[in-house]
Amino acid sequence: MKENILDILKQRGYIEQVTFEEELRKLLDNESVPFYIGFDPTADSLHVGHFVSMMVASYMQKAGHKPIILVGGGTASIGDPSGKTDMRKMMTREIINHNVEACKKQLERFVSFEGENAAIIVNNADWLLNLNFIEFMRDIGSLFTINKMLSAECYKARKDVGLTFFEMGYMLMQSYDFLYLHDNYKCKLQMGGNDQWSNILGGVDLIRKIGNDDSFGLTFKLLTTKEGKKMGKTEKGALWLDAEKTSPYEFYQYWRNITDDDVRTVLSMLTFLPIEEVNRLSNLEGEEINEAKKIAAFEITKLVHGEENAKKAEEASNSLFGGAKDTENMPQIQLEEESSILDAIIKAGFCTSKGQAKTLIAQGGITLDDEKITEVTYKITSKQLEKGAILRKGKKSFCKLTK
Repeated sequence: MKENILDILKQRGYIEQVTFEEELRKLLDNESVPFYIGFDPTADSLHVGHFVSMMVASYMQKAGHKPIILVGGGTASIGDPSGKTDMRKMMTREIINHNVEACKKQLERFVSFEGENAAIIVNNADWLLNLNFIEFMRDIGSLFTINKMLSAECYKARKDVGLTFFEMGYMLMQSYDFLYLHDNYKCKLQMGGNDQWSNILGGVDLIRKIGNDDSFGLTFKLLTTKEGKKMGKTEKGALWLDAEKTSPYEFYQYWRNITDDDVRTVLSMLTFLPIEEVNRLSNLEGEEINEAKKIAAFEITKLVHGEENAKKAEEASNSLFGGAKDTENMPQIQLEEESSILDAIIKAGFCTSKGQAKTLIAQGGITLDDEKITEVTYKITSKQLEKGAILRKGKKSFCKLTK
């Protein structure tokens, strides 16, 4: 008997909450179900925070279901207040359209836009920007109560510091997205991160209030460390999927350097390795667990940047840890002659201020070409930059300095 996709997603640790689970299980067993996952195009690249969404979409499509990738060209004009302490900066239509086009290319690595259950991309700007306010509030707004909306987690934290009516409209518009996709694309399931639970419930309830009983919602766990911190945060900021923003080498190194406790989560949620192999690798101990980290880093980098770039990143990493000097694929920064070591540390992304950089030097955490730096006034010479000096923070962070 074919395994239900819900069981596969549960086994790999994705699922957090589901509405009408038994009904949804039967539906997924009996037909190809169009489902949607949304992305707000707030940057011209997706980042690791979007990774789980794309993996879930890929697993669903492989199980025979149809992905609808919704880019929030309309809702991005407002911004989701979930988890935010203030209102998002407004974005122009031109910026949003540019970001949408850039993100499409990254999505293609995870879902197929060809075949029987080919994925499609829709932009909610196409139906939201031309809505008639009076009609929308009469037909849709009248089905939501303020009391219930204010009890939602996405609004609770903002009640004391201020929540605009503009932002209150976000739930209505995301709910309307689901209704629109349900009526025009036969979409029956909305999926998203667990921070979207309230918004997803809004759409499920809206469709059912109007008289349909075939709307469902599912949220998946956010990608966090064992301590509950979000993965994908580096000293330079977010871990982007765009090679220009985060190089394949930096991307690979991030996953190579995860803690032992996070190996199972990463292998299970960010790779397509069989669950039996995930369990085997996750149970390795001592030095052997490093092999699991290498496999995780390679598999994840291959998914995002392709096998060739993954191999280059792996070779560069192995070369550095093995003491060799093959630095072709290492991150590089250009410096002016006689640059200070403090400026180099900050530009490499190892620290965000000169104070932090001085502390790092004092703690013996910085080396240049395998020589420990002890003076905060150290100047990098033109000769060093010409040959390419290797700046290292601790044992895991490297950068090549050139002129």
